[in-house]
Amino acid sequence: MAAANRSSPLVVGLAALLFLSAGLIEDARATRIALLAPLRTPLGLAALAFLAWCGLSFVWSPFPALSLRTAAEFLPALISAYCLARLAPGRMPAWAPALAGGLLGAACLYIVVDLAADLPVQKALGARVAYFIFNRPLLTILLVAGPLAAVLYQRGKRVAGLAVLALGAVAILRSISGAAAMGLMAGAAMAAIVRLLPRRFGLGLAGTGLMLALVLAPVEGDLLDRLMPEAVHDRLVQSSSRARVAIARSFGAAVAADPWRGAGYGISAKFAQTPVAARIEPEFRTLLAVGHPHNSFLQVWAELGFIGAALAGAALLLMLQRLALLARPQMTTALGLVAAAAAVAFVEHGAWQGWWVAGLGAAIAWLREVDASA
Repeated sequence: MAAANRSSPLVVGLAALLFLSAGLIEDARATRIALLAPLRTPLGLAALAFLAWCGLSFVWSPFPALSLRTAAEFLPALISAYCLARLAPGRMPAWAPALAGGLLGAACLYIVVDLAADLPVQKALGARVAYFIFNRPLLTILLVAGPLAAVLYQRGKRVAGLAVLALGAVAILRSISGAAAMGLMAGAAMAAIVRLLPRRFGLGLAGTGLMLALVLAPVEGDLLDRLMPEAVHDRLVQSSSRARVAIARSFGAAVAADPWRGAGYGISAKFAQTPVAARIEPEFRTLLAVGHPHNSFLQVWAELGFIGAALAGAALLLMLQRLALLARPQMTTALGLVAAAAAVAFVEHGAWQGWWVAGLGAAIAWLREVDASA
């Protein structure tokens, strides 16, 4: 996972399968309880209701085969991530955090050196020579570094924990990934706020940020179009900010045309060909063909409508309610991860991509390892 890309779901799937097999052999009843008990809680029920709505949307999806292919990538990664996060904490060998930290640090050093030398490894291998090839590995590192560093720090390996954080930050800031840099700043700021200020303030800030990102997603493009100065666009030219605003406006128009149930799960790749696209102004139709709205909150609205967004919002708030029970050190790491992931989800990839789900699963597994060894 330290240099993960499209192999992330396979890595997490294999790890989950091994933990599940061991659990069923050692104590099948305890393993079943560990996996099923959380699904009966309010958070688990909200998550299941959201997934059920995703499945129900297949009924009106204009491209059911595409919806099925999207689910075939998302669901195995989600199930693997869930199993790993539930079964791995408390069962990892003592040497695992140090090994993971060493692998992550080595990946960061490789990325920094390769970028500084103008990608000599890619040139020698005849592979694609482009600086953005490290964006996905760095987003995975962004998710995993904080929880892994917390485990190392808690176990007395404070220098190693700080080194993981420092190397991760250097690699992210050296890259061209604006999403990773934004996630790093958001996660670090949130962690500092939770560490230094009253717990309720950090929780309130996280809840407000998540709900604003979700509620304002359909009008994000219009708001940015009116409020974002040209000077800011000029500074963010590498991030294609003008195109992102136009894409957000296009998908926002699609949400306005079908606000309640959405166009159907996982069909963003063909959104320009959906019936709802034919009902919006021609100027907004072209950019519906980009593949996804580059905002997971907006993608939920466009594909699953108000009901899907409401269920997602309920799950997010119930997640924060669960995090409120953690001790301050664990809450600091957890809310830092929430802020980093939410910042990336607001500007980057499609919502259902397996590599992102796998990265979140690995991060949560390390986060719960902090809780398990407290």
